[in-house]
This record gives sequence, structure tokens and C-alpha cells, in this order.
Amino acid sequence: MAELKVQGNDFVYEGSPLRILSGSIHYFRVVPEYWRDRLLKLKACGFNTVETYVAWNVHEPEEGKFVFEGLGDIERFIETAGELGLHVIVRPSPYICAEWEFGGLPAWLLADSSMRLRCFDQDYLKKVDRYFDELLPRLKPLLCTNGGPIIAMQIENEYGSYGNDKQYLNYLKEGMISRGMDVLLFTSDGPEDHMLQGGMVDGVLETVNFGSRAKEAFEKLREYQPEGPLICMEFWNGWFDHWMEEHQSRPADDVAEALDEMLREGASVNFYMFHGGTNFGFYNGANHIQRYEPTVTSYDYDTLLSEAGDPTPKFYAVREILSRYTGLPELDLPEPIRKKAYGDVKMTEQVELFASLEKLSEPIRRACPEPMERVGQSYGFILYSTRISGPRKGFELVLQDVRDRALIFVDGKYVGTVERWNPAGIPLEIPAEGLQLDVLVENMGRVNYGPLMRDPKGITEGIRLGNQFLYDWTIRPLPLNDLSDLSFAPLREDEASAQEETPAFYKGTFEVNEKADTFIRLDGWKKGVVYVNGFNLGRYWEVGPQQTLYLPAPLLQEGSNELVIFELHGTSTAMISLVDAPDLG
Repeated sequence: MAELKVQGNDFVYEGSPLRILSGSIHYFRVVPEYWRDRLLKLKACGFNTVETYVAWNVHEPEEGKFVFEGLGDIERFIETAGELGLHVIVRPSPYICAEWEFGGLPAWLLADSSMRLRCFDQDYLKKVDRYFDELLPRLKPLLCTNGGPIIAMQIENEYGSYGNDKQYLNYLKEGMISRGMDVLLFTSDGPEDHMLQGGMVDGVLETVNFGSRAKEAFEKLREYQPEGPLICMEFWNGWFDHWMEEHQSRPADDVAEALDEMLREGASVNFYMFHGGTNFGFYNGANHIQRYEPTVTSYDYDTLLSEAGDPTPKFYAVREILSRYTGLPELDLPEPIRKKAYGDVKMTEQVELFASLEKLSEPIRRACPEPMERVGQSYGFILYSTRISGPRKGFELVLQDVRDRALIFVDGKYVGTVERWNPAGIPLEIPAEGLQLDVLVENMGRVNYGPLMRDPKGITEGIRLGNQFLYDWTIRPLPLNDLSDLSFAPLREDEASAQEETPAFYKGTFEVNEKADTFIRLDGWKKGVVYVNGFNLGRYWEVGPQQTLYLPAPLLQEGSNELVIFELHGTSTAMISLVDAPDLG
């Protein structure tokens, strides 16, 4: 029986020492048609292992409804890696961080305000158990102890950065073991005292995560784990981007030097990331350290493969370092995936959001403007509507704890935006006959790391005029996961620029003779979401840094293709461009 074991300071597999040279590829961030391509490139670079998180919210998007196909077909991803001769490390902990929405936790957990997350809370653990009952039996045949490629599994993720509940950690450990997970189990934490103290589990290998100063990090680990193989479970060789900030990058020679230091220490390594991929749909996460910072759609991460899967200078720099420590054959890469500039695409049809509400949502009457999760919604937008009596003067409209960005409309006319990071009120004068107030809130991604992860969306406290809370609301959830019923009308030449500050859907078509990867450039568009053939590519926002959206070829079809844009603020153009190179800022 094949098994990865710990013997002294070494990993041993099938009787021989094994240095784990791993790279992270998240199956849920890459279209399945490209999994083999990315894994082949991982192997060509000199790696012997692939690591992936498992995103609970991908597999159980609605409570009790499980998804294991398409982007969620984890079994196929692991099987493909095994066919290519790669080992697999799987991290199925309920929480994954990963700059992923809510750290991989399903948003519907927040419907129960009394539930406590990531601790020994019975209500939370019942949900985890049901998830494990679905997930882990699918992984069991793929364990190395059963002839599969999975050599190790993680219990929880960077738990010492969040808490210190050992009863909870041991519950997860025993839950995995009792369901047949008989491979090497581990945890991973930052190399700091409180993190290691909080995250370590008796009888479980501890690993550390860092981006530099390997010797210092491993010395700290040795204070808590005097014996055992050294492995950096997340070597941060790049970084992620937030909207409204600069694009992040790290020089290739700096990464190569840090890797060389690690390997000189005799350590194993997992590159986080080898290939980042894309936060398709509404799955981007956010940080909240000093302020709320939503993550962009691209998860390029400035790493060894670009978002579109092309080798970067880091790929070659890392391969050269790896070749010093292990025998590598001649570089053999798959054929490059073709990129194509399909040119301009004209939006020829349009329909306004407020004219489409009956097609998109059923109204819900509530006294208070409830958050998304309380009305059974996880992602997208939510609309709150009420009437305010008049006359009134000298008051501000206050959105108490808006999450995350709200457009305010009075009698159908846009009057301003209130943002989580800029929550200033909006002056309102109410005429004698009163007015109609509509508040359209965008969920820009739940916090995925730290003590502020409980992040319900929409209006979470209330809406006030001055100090008076407003009641009697009509709520319309707008997840925008199916736009097929929209009633589009022809868009006249002069109409696009006249739609300033009017949320609307725009539709255009383009022809494809030969499918290739491409990138959508949205000059003149302000903020919104793009769909291609019904698939939600993700968000765009003119503030950047990201200025293009990656459109992989498998989402296209030969012949006519449909492109729909949901634009929040109106556009000065009816055109977008399909170009052959990305612009990440």
C-alpha cells in the first residue's frame, strides 16, 4: 500500500525519501477543458505534486444541494493529475481563505445569526458534517492508500490566524479519519508564536506559510515542532490585487532566490500559486484589515503561469533553480493556447433594470431592509424600495452599515452612491406628495480572512432619514444567475450615451470561426458584470487596476456568440473590444 509517511526529518513514499515540489492550481478557478494543459505545464516546470483547496461554497451553493460537475468536478481534476504521474495534496477544510468569497464558506451559513463559525459550535459542525459526508467519500478512492494520487490532506487552514479552539480542530481531524481519510494529515499556519500555538494539532504535521526569509520561518517552526520534515505549504511567489489599488508584482529573480534558500534548507515547498486562474462570477473575496478591500476578478497572482496559462519569466527562473536539485528532462511544453483579437463588438439591444424587475425577481415585503442571507440570497445585487412621506427638509439619507456599494434613486432618478468605505449620507428634500426611494446594493465579495469574516450583505442595520429609521420595504433579490427571460429592445445609435446613471443590460453578438482565448476590453464602460453565452465572467470596474476580462476559448462556440453586460452607471459607448492580450494595470 502506497503511503506518504514521516520518518525523522524526511517524507518517505513507497520506501524512498520524497522531496515534495508542489504548485497550487485551484480547479474551480480554471475551466475544466484547460486542467490538463495547466497540469502538464506544472510537470514540465519540474514539480512532482499539485495542491488544491476545496471550495465548500462551490460544492454546496444552496443548503443541501451539492454540485460536483463542471468547475466543481474535483474528482476529474484529481484523476487527471494522477494520469500525468503527479501526486496531489488536497485541502478540504471548511475554510480555505484563498481570496475566495467568504473563504469558501457558503453564504447561507449567515442566515443563522446565532451560528458561530470555525469553532466547536454544534450548529456549524452539523453543516460541516453533512458536507464532509458528501465530499470525503468521493475523495476516498483517490487516496494513495487506495491506489490514487492523493498523498496528504489538510485539516484546517491558517487557523492560528483566527482562533485557538483545539476541540474544533480535533473534531475535524477525527471526522476526516472516521470517513476513511487515512493519508498524512497536516495543518498550515504563519511562522509566528500565536499562529503556531493556535493552529497546531497533536499528532498532526504542522507546516508554515510565507513568502521570504525561509530560514527564519523554519527556525520558528522548529521551536514548536523539533522533528519532522520542513515544508512551506504556501510559498507566496506573487500576490493578488484589490480594486482601487495598484497591480501587485514580484521580480522573478527575487522568487528564485527565495526558493533556492528554501531548498538549501532541505525543505519541501508548495508554490502558492503556480497558476492562479480567475474569480469567475461573484466568487471574488475581500480583505478587511483597516478598511474593506474587494479582490478583483483576475487571480493572475503574478505567478509562474499567467491567468491565461502562459509561462511567465518566473516559470523559467524557477525551473532553473529546481534543475539544480533534481534531474529534469528537456523542457517539453504543450502547444501554446491560441489568443485572438476578434475586434469590436457592438451592443445592439438594451433593457433597463427597473423595467425588468418582474422578470428577475419576486418581491418580498418586510418591515426592515433585511440583508441578502435573510431572504435566501448569496450573491449579486439586492434592491430595497419604499415610499417616504413629505414634506421634509434638512435631512440626510443614511445607510447604516451598507455592504458593500449602494446606488440611490429618488422617483427613478439616480441621486448618489453610498459605499462601505465612504458611507457619507445623501441630502434629501421630500416634497409634500412624498417620494419613491430605491436602494440598489451590490455585494462586492465577502471578507475571506481575519476576525471580520462574518460579513452579511446588503443593508445590515437599517436605512434612516436623519435619525428616523424607515420601515415597510419591498425587497427584490437580484442574484442575476439567469438572464434568459429579459426582454431586450433594439438600441438606437444615440441611445447608449443617453443612459447615464441608469442600470441596464446591454446585449451584442459576435461571430467566431475558430475558437481562441481572448480578452474583453471595456473602455467607456464604468462598472458592472459581463456574461458570455450565459456564463458569468465576473466584474469590471473602470477604477482598476484590472482593465480586461479573460475569456477562455471553451466558453465560446463556433458561429454566433452572445455577450450581455450589466452596467450600473450607464456607458458613453455601445462598443467593447475583444483583444489578444490582458491589461491588469
